[in-house]
Amino acid sequence: MWYAQNPGRAARQLAGDLALLAWVTTWAFGAAVLHQLAGGIAARLSAAGPASWWRLLPKPAQDMLSLIDPVQWPHLVTAAGLAVFLLASVPAIGWWVPRRMRWHRRASAAHALAASEDGRELLALRALMRPLDDVGRTATLTGATPGRLAEGWRDADPATLEALAGAELRRLGLGGASTTEH
Repeated sequence: MWYAQNPGRAARQLAGDLALLAWVTTWAFGAAVLHQLAGGIAARLSAAGPASWWRLLPKPAQDMLSLIDPVQWPHLVTAAGLAVFLLASVPAIGWWVPRRMRWHRRASAAHALAASEDGRELLALRALMRPLDDVGRTATLTGATPGRLAEGWRDADPATLEALAGAELRRLGLGGASTTEH
């Protein structure tokens, strides 16, 4: 289960995945273009020899470039292109992928729990352990108080357990109107 059953959440997840793909693809293309352009320039400058363009550079640049063997320029150009790609892509991937994997892990666990009676009790307990505002919203939807929800969970009241488990599934974007359908 990689996407939520809730259409709004699924659309946001898909949009995020596509945005990440577009970001990485754009930077990969940009790095490839940079590699081609810089590689072509390095090859032309290397073929022309230092006398043709060396005098146009400021003294510090001449000193720095004199330390680099012209044979190494293609490797430096490749490293620069790779660095551009990695510096732009890795932070985005490192930010988005763990969030998606965390949701996937939680949703898969909740989906598996919803398939059994004991699992629904655990989902109900998870719903009760949410912040008090969330429990209060769930209580409002069921017409009870948070205390009554806790009492219903302790007494294993099927209607309360079903309402709490459904609230936890909805929080994850998994529908949850009826947990027996999972």
